[in-house]
Amino acid sequence: MSKSVERVEMRSITSPGFAQQVDKAKYDAMKDALLRSVPKGKPGLTVAEVKEGVLALLPDDLFPGGAKAGWWLKGVQLDLEARGVIARENVKPLRLHRL
Repeated sequence: MSKSVERVEMRSITSPGFAQQVDKAKYDAMKDALLRSVPKGKPGLTVAEVKEGVLALLPDDLFPGGAKAGWWLKGVQLDLEARGVIARENVKPLRLHRL
């Protein structure tokens, strides 16, 4: 018998009103790692710097060798922006910070 996967809603600041159901364990792991990596206040970190920090914090059982971490990082980043938890600075390269 297959194990049921708990789901959570993930939104996107780039598609208002759109939400998708995703694996809660992976979402929560990425959210925790992202919030631990992104500093509070400006100027924040570039997405590349955030990714470097996040990879070191992800559980290997959910993200073996960092597999699919880039997709989850972007998805959770956009969700947290939609929820008003983190913000981006409109500079090149893009920088993120917690509010």
